[in-house]
Amino acid sequence: MQSKVAALTMVREDLFFLRAWLQHYGEVLGRENCYIVNHGRGEAVADLAAGCNIIGIPGDPHRNFDMKRWRLLNNLVMGLRSYYDHVVVGDVDELVVVDPASGKSLLEYLWDAPLRRVLTPLGLEVIHRIDIEPEAVGARILGPRRHVRLAPHYSKPCVVSVGTKIARGGHFTQHGKLHAPDDLYLFHLKFCDFPEYVGAMNRRNAVTEEIGAGVKETAIGRHWFAEARGEDRAVFEGFAALETVEGFDMAPYRQHMRDTFGPRGDTGFFEFDRPDYGLQFKLPERFSGLF
Repeated sequence: MQSKVAALTMVREDLFFLRAWLQHYGEVLGRENCYIVNHGRGEAVADLAAGCNIIGIPGDPHRNFDMKRWRLLNNLVMGLRSYYDHVVVGDVDELVVVDPASGKSLLEYLWDAPLRRVLTPLGLEVIHRIDIEPEAVGARILGPRRHVRLAPHYSKPCVVSVGTKIARGGHFTQHGKLHAPDDLYLFHLKFCDFPEYVGAMNRRNAVTEEIGAGVKETAIGRHWFAEARGEDRAVFEGFAALETVEGFDMAPYRQHMRDTFGPRGDTGFFEFDRPDYGLQFKLPERFSGLF
């Protein structure tokens, strides 16, 4: 039984994404090393995550939801670091993956990774090209879905082996050196399937409606609010207009992260430029079936 790497997330009702999260981290790290904060103590979440370490918390909507969430996750990461060398932390629709070309699983990759640092995978958003991908996702997402959008916003410092503070949303830390390994990616799944996207957005909109406060009065991501949602089908149809880049060379984008890394004002956190590239790529066949 390995005790080198743990994975941590928080979830409320998002069973589609939780299945993918469990499939990925549960298979690679072992469910006994997966930690799930069950927001609202949902029975379906607990049943699906059987064998994991489940922490049930109250689910009352709160206008400072994201602030409270990351305060809890930060403290759990620091506690778990007393028992594991690396802790992978993030939203339930985010998966840290090692390029299969490396010949290693995530556990094998981190087993030999240096300590006392924060690793920042390159962010890729899996997009459902509804114009050319009619097949529904089944047991695996990658295969039916092969297109990704370059997403610097999701290049998150999320593999932690040092004492540091993570900012709300998980986008920045107080660790002053950037480590962006060439083989490491963070796949964001929000847009990986049109029907699942609609269901997830309906749930999020219901939460913010129950809170009864607007974007400016809350510490909740803008994307949770109905007024920022837009028309769902138009969002997905728009993916076809993204410029398609041949090949899968991510070196220039990682280099830009390194070249622009520095303090985030006087906040104590560090950041890199996150341009809106407007680019999409087709994943090489080696990624199919990875999750």
